[in-house]
This record gives sequence, structure tokens and C-alpha cells, in this order.
Amino acid sequence: MSMPFQPFEPDTPKETKRRTIRQVPVRMLVPSMLTLLALCSGLTSIRLSFEGDFPIAIAAIVLAAVLDALDGRVARALKSTSRFGAELDSLADFVNFGVAPSILLYAWLLDGLGNFGWIAGLVFAVCAALRLARFHVALDDVDRPSWASRFFVGVPAPAGALVLLLPVYLQLAGLPQFEAGAPAVLVYELAIGFLMVSSLPTFSGKQLGERVSRELVLPIFMAVVLVATLLIAFPWQMLTLGSLAYLATLPFAFTAHRKLRAADASAANASGAKPAANAAKATAKTEKKSKKEDPEG
Repeated sequence: MSMPFQPFEPDTPKETKRRTIRQVPVRMLVPSMLTLLALCSGLTSIRLSFEGDFPIAIAAIVLAAVLDALDGRVARALKSTSRFGAELDSLADFVNFGVAPSILLYAWLLDGLGNFGWIAGLVFAVCAALRLARFHVALDDVDRPSWASRFFVGVPAPAGALVLLLPVYLQLAGLPQFEAGAPAVLVYELAIGFLMVSSLPTFSGKQLGERVSRELVLPIFMAVVLVATLLIAFPWQMLTLGSLAYLATLPFAFTAHRKLRAADASAANASGAKPAANAAKATAKTEKKSKKEDPEG
């Protein structure tokens, strides 16, 4: 008896022609389940924003960011990366980190600016969509040096969403709202949106935490517990510090990227080869495979 649903095909049609999968392993479903939970969290944040419950709405976006960071790592750990998961993750990221934060900011303050506040939200959401689309196109570029995997081009969508809500963190932390608050927040939202689609290099952090020295395991456990405790006890202060710390890394990432690019160009000129050597292609292909399930998480 045939089922009324289309069979789940985790890979591209070209790949599925080579092998027929009668039953899908459960491990193939876990990353996409995490992505769907993140999407539900982002959609819930939109509802809470309309209802004026901004603290819980922010918590829902933070939860979506945590789940977004986990789904790709779980996919690689379970060897369950797929084209389906990558596409689903990108769609969820647009809702969670493009639509949800812009609606939250509009409902919180920018609705007082009328059409201008709404236009700023539209621009930010569109920038998030363009940023995600550009990132997926860049995955096909294997002609780049191996050190480029340490950087993103522009601010990634999850970081952009969390940093965008900095004005809300400040107010919830107890800071008084200054007189020119709404216009300043509008300009700030546009600036973060443009940073997302800019060519500014930012640290990716994807290579952090893959291997840890045995002597550092216990200190890392302690640090994680401390940060989690502080985040629960002082959420708005911690989110404020985290946003400011991320913004402070932008000039350092630009400087580090420029130095590496200059060193690569000097080495290429000395050897008479192209800046992106053929040896880097294999590394880039490996990175592309590892990013299938986790575009920017």
C-alpha cells in the first residue's frame, strides 16, 4: 500500500540515482528536527512581539540561535549532513534571524516612526535573505585559500540578529531611553543590515572547539557553567556585553584578514602561482561538505 506522502530524499536527485534508500536512518532526521524546533522558536518570538512580551520574545530568538548552532554540529557528528537539511536551515535562518528580530524591534519602538520604522525592518529582513543566499552561492567557490575558512564575508545572520537587539537589552537592563531613541535605533538597524551584506570579513569561529587539550576540559566545563549561570541571573547585562564584545571584534577581524591576504599574495608572487593555490581546493571542498547542514551556525 502506497503512502500519501512523498518519500523523503535527503540528497540531490543526482546523488539518489546512485543508491536507493528504502529506509532512512533515524540519525538523518535529528539535525532537521533541531532546525524545525529553531523555526518554531523564531515563529513564537514573532507572536510574543505582537503581544508585547519582549523579554520572552528575545529568549525565543536566543534559543533559536542555540539550536541553529547545534544542528550542523550534530549533523557532522552523526554523519547525517544533507542537501535537504541545508535548504531547510537556510529558510529557518531567514525567519529566525531576519524576520523575527526586525518585527520585535518594530513592535518595541519603531512602530512610532510609522512607515519609516517598517521600511527599516523590511531592509533588515531583505539584507538577511541576501546574506544567506550569497553564503550558499559562495559554498561552490573552491578557488580560495585554506585560511579563508576562518572568516565569514559580512556579519552572519544569527550574530546580526542578536546584535540588532542591543537597544532592547539596554532598556531591559535598566538604562533610560534617550530622547532621540527611535531615530537612532532605526539608523542602527540599517547599519547592522548593511554589515550583513557587506564584504567586511568577520571571524567565523567554526574551527574553535573541534579539539580540546585534556588539561583544559575541566576549566571549560567550569567556564560554561559560569557563563550559563550569569546569563540566567543577569540576562540583559550578559547579552549587552556579548553584543558589544562581538562588535569590538570586527576591526580585529578586518586587520587579521588583510594581513593573511597580503601574506598570501606575497607568497604567490614569490612562487609565480595564483594567490589561491591548487592545494587549497581540496581543503575548500571539505569545508563545503561540512557546511551543508550548518551554513552559519
